[in-house]
Amino acid sequence: MSLAPRAVIVHRTTEYEELVARHGTHGQAAFVLTSRGRDIEEVAERHRRTRRALAEVAAAVPLTWRQARVERADLDRFLFAAEDVVVVVGQDGLVANVAKYLAGQPVVGVDTDPGRNPGVLVRHRAPDTAALLPAALAPGAGSGTEELTMVEAVADDTQRLVALNEIYLGAPGHQTARYRLGLDGDGGAVEAQASSGVLVGTGTGATGWLRSVWQERGADLRLPGRTEERLLWFVREAWPSPATGTSLIAGELTADGRLRITVESERLIAFGDGMETDSLELTWGQSVRVGVCGERLRLVG
Repeated sequence: MSLAPRAVIVHRTTEYEELVARHGTHGQAAFVLTSRGRDIEEVAERHRRTRRALAEVAAAVPLTWRQARVERADLDRFLFAAEDVVVVVGQDGLVANVAKYLAGQPVVGVDTDPGRNPGVLVRHRAPDTAALLPAALAPGAGSGTEELTMVEAVADDTQRLVALNEIYLGAPGHQTARYRLGLDGDGGAVEAQASSGVLVGTGTGATGWLRSVWQERGADLRLPGRTEERLLWFVREAWPSPATGTSLIAGELTADGRLRITVESERLIAFGDGMETDSLELTWGQSVRVGVCGERLRLVG
């Protein structure tokens, strides 16, 4: 007997909940914000909107389905199943946070704060959930989903990291990163570098950090589309010296291209989509290859 579908509702702790947890009570949190010229009511109202959206989404799950709820901090310990439909309730970034843990499950993004969030990945409202959940698993549902390109980093010790927006490789604590950088199949061209790190991003990431670097550089590179099997990479603040160069500082990777980085620092890390707590640990002499990921994020609608 096959299992009934399961709706997995992903959310994150609200700013209001974090404030109350830090200061103990609503009143104390309000006092602290007031002393800083802020009004807690603005934060509390966003919290109430989020809670209303979560309740509405949970109530929309069909009675014959199973249901689970997971907070962002627990994603790395949650086991997603093949029959899941993932409902992300929150901001665009929360979709990116969950993407790395999935294996083709459809994702419905629900915006809890329309007008405040860009809505690039959380494209729906809570009242839409009742219709979207069955449709996500219906025959032919693929025509209503967008398969977004992801980026992966694979180390020589088999550590692997996947991200929806971008992967950043650099030194913890924002110190200088030292490494050798080259492109697979590029005639063996390799350059020793000292920089603030390397950023490799997708078309989805082109609405965030990748775009900011691209605009600053004025690079003669076209930003990739969200479903395009193409990535852009940039070296941040490369430093020229007798031992390090700056000739390989930007480029693109197609589906079969890989950027190879060999560590020449005591310790470097690679993390995706801003989640530094879930990173690859790399030590002197290790190599990591970064390129287009074989898996896609299936975003509904």
